[in-house]
Amino acid sequence: MLLLAASLLVPQNLPDAQPLPAATEAAVREVRGADRNAWFDAKQAEAAERAAARGLAWLAAHQTEAGAWTGLVGHKQNHDYVAMPNGLPVRAQASTGHGHVGVAAFAVLAFLAGGHLPDRGEYGKVVRAGHDYLVAHCQENGMLADSGTRMYSHAFATLCLAEAYGMAQTANAKSVLERAVNLIVDSQNAYGGWRYNAFDREIDLSVTVCQVQALRAARNIGIRVPLDTIDRAMAYVLKSRVPAGRNQGLFYYKIHGRGAFEKSGDFAINAAALTALSSAGIHDENLTEPVLRFLLDDYPALADWGLDHYFFWYGNYYAAQAFYQAGGAPCRQYFAALLRDLLRWQQADGSWANRVGPGDEWSTAIACILLQMPKQYLPIFQR
Repeated sequence: MLLLAASLLVPQNLPDAQPLPAATEAAVREVRGADRNAWFDAKQAEAAERAAARGLAWLAAHQTEAGAWTGLVGHKQNHDYVAMPNGLPVRAQASTGHGHVGVAAFAVLAFLAGGHLPDRGEYGKVVRAGHDYLVAHCQENGMLADSGTRMYSHAFATLCLAEAYGMAQTANAKSVLERAVNLIVDSQNAYGGWRYNAFDREIDLSVTVCQVQALRAARNIGIRVPLDTIDRAMAYVLKSRVPAGRNQGLFYYKIHGRGAFEKSGDFAINAAALTALSSAGIHDENLTEPVLRFLLDDYPALADWGLDHYFFWYGNYYAAQAFYQAGGAPCRQYFAALLRDLLRWQQADGSWANRVGPGDEWSTAIACILLQMPKQYLPIFQR
């Protein structure tokens, strides 16, 4: 697993707190511009930019006084998304100074993806308030949570704070990140992964991938992450690969406990698995090609669910990363279809609706992240 160590220790090309020299800044723009053209042509890039700008304006207007964004605290149940019994309802969150940690993390990531940093840029105050909200909701044991959110949200909040720290050296974030990472490391179970709650004995691929990405982002900025933690997690991911049959080369959602080996044709799970592999530095066409082919073939069916469904947003958050890492014609084909649908489904006020899932703040944040990925500001999305 030396490849994992090498990947996780590679320093990222992060925006510096001081202005770059003019020549360097021009070179960065040229590289990013060339790479963007590999994703979108000039007309598509302009349309993506305009749509993201409208989405960010909507997100900024819906930030609460506490610096948070609200959302349904729930979980996927078959094709539905149901509220957690102990979750604070959406209407009560803003009025009581609370919010949804996972939704807030995605919202801050959306602004970071556009180059807006805490106290810098058009939305500097928005990003600062969102960042400080996440920092303030680190519990004594390191858990980042609010309103009853669980390990999914903890991972996204950890990822978000790590990206913000890497891009802007944000104050008060490093000690919080160390505690948040320690919770992930300490709660890894005997199978090498994670489930909905910290120290859960059950495991699934989706929650595990979220934690792996959070650990990668943290390690990139110098937070200690034991290599054994990553190695065990990736061993579990690789064991989840379908060895034979019609779905050979795809990934199971679970290989332990109830429901094991029952789902292997899931768009989001396969996109997440591929993203985990690239995050850990594993680049093998024998592993990636079957999944990329499946994702391209299955995208139209996913879009038929409608962009207001949880499946679309969560699946494409990972699929976009997987195709970007792969590059080439499949990447261009995927992003052309994705852009077409995002532009078609954006509402008049700049948001994207999410009927089944945490809510419109969540879907709008993910849409903005997807539209701005070619900018490559977020270290986690850089090759």
